[in-house]
Amino acid sequence: MGYLKYTQYVYILFAVFFIYDGAVKLNEGIEGSTMSFIIAGLAVFMFFFRRKFARKFDDRNKKQ
Repeated sequence: MGYLKYTQYVYILFAVFFIYDGAVKLNEGIEGSTMSFIIAGLAVFMFFFRRKFARKFDDRNKKQ
């Protein structure tokens, strides 16, 4: 279960990728750049959500 601590960083990688993808689409005038930015925002939100949940889970395990 130790690997679950590091899976939250996958969301940051997704966010960086989709921000890059959105910027490229925006510069080339291709439609769908807003969707890439929305997905990037969702990935950042998921990173912080998973991080908070993991900390809460660790704190609960330390108390037992």
